Amino acid sequence: MKLINTEDAVGQVLCHDITQIVKGVTKDAVFRKGHIVRKEDIPVLLSVGKEHLYVWEKDENMLHEDEAAKILYEMAAGSSQYICPSEVKEGKIELIAKVPGLFKVDSFLLKKINSLGEMMIASRHGNTAVREGDKLVGTRIIPLVIEKEKMERARAMCAGRSVFEIIPFKQKKYALITTGNEVYKGRIEDTFSDVIISKLSGYDAECIYHEVCPDDHKVITASIRAAISMGAEMVICTGGMSVDPDDRTPLAIKNAGVDIVTYGAPVLPGAMLLLSYTRNRVPVIGLPGCVMYAKRTVFDLILPRLMADDMISADSIAALGEGGLCLGCDVCTYPNCGFGK
Repeated sequence: MKLINTEDAVGQVLCHDITQIVKGVTKDAVFRKGHIVRKEDIPVLLSVGKEHLYVWEKDENMLHEDEAAKILYEMAAGSSQYICPSEVKEGKIELIAKVPGLFKVDSFLLKKINSLGEMMIASRHGNTAVREGDKLVGTRIIPLVIEKEKMERARAMCAGRSVFEIIPFKQKKYALITTGNEVYKGRIEDTFSDVIISKLSGYDAECIYHEVCPDDHKVITASIRAAISMGAEMVICTGGMSVDPDDRTPLAIKNAGVDIVTYGAPVLPGAMLLLSYTRNRVPVIGLPGCVMYAKRTVFDLILPRLMADDMISADSIAALGEGGLCLGCDVCTYPNCGFGK
């Protein structure tokens, strides 16, 4: 660093905070370390007694924290049209959601960047629903200046990939197939359907088909096929998902000409989930009874992905085991808790 006259400091980078003290009013930094001095700052600096300043010497091999932060943002958001930056301040930029959608994280790439040192990226969990205006990510260049070569190395590590993206939610026409002799024959009221309709009400979704079927796998299979032929883009079957001999929904789904991703998930509540896709990538889901009475279940974890047309693999279901135990808190704070994380 070097000492220069304040009048000559325009465009220079401050090496330390400049504090303003007004008795009984304020004692705070009027300019922070790393601030780039502007012409209009000169009278303010002189008014707090700073006729000379310590500034960083220019070095073509180094980047100021704010310049480097912009590169870090480019790496994090890539060319996404659904993410926007906050204002750059003291080497920090936040990523903000421009649309509601599914937040995706390249966890491997995120860890590689954070392993470089002198820069950091902290985000919310991936595969979660976000709203317009939500804060997604916080980033920071840790030193005041950083080697340009290090930032270029980090940029090359991304190789055109972005660490984060948002997949906007889609408009969905869905079918709801309620199964069970007890409901079909009117012995009990169907309370399951209202739960599903309520959960989907937070999305741009329309129920175009709703059928109540007995515990007859041929009838349920025919209903699934009828729903798909009517244009359903997602088929949800409720009830009949246990291993009891009378529960025929899993067989009915298998016979509907789908590819089974999983029958079973390492999530409680929700272990008896069945997830499948047709050849045209229409998801056909069998939901266990816990979805009807538990506040949060495996359905809450997969629904944002289903609404974004993000294909769910068996591996990603298996990965839900860590964090897959809902603690059933008296006051539910999901998604601001560890469930599904």
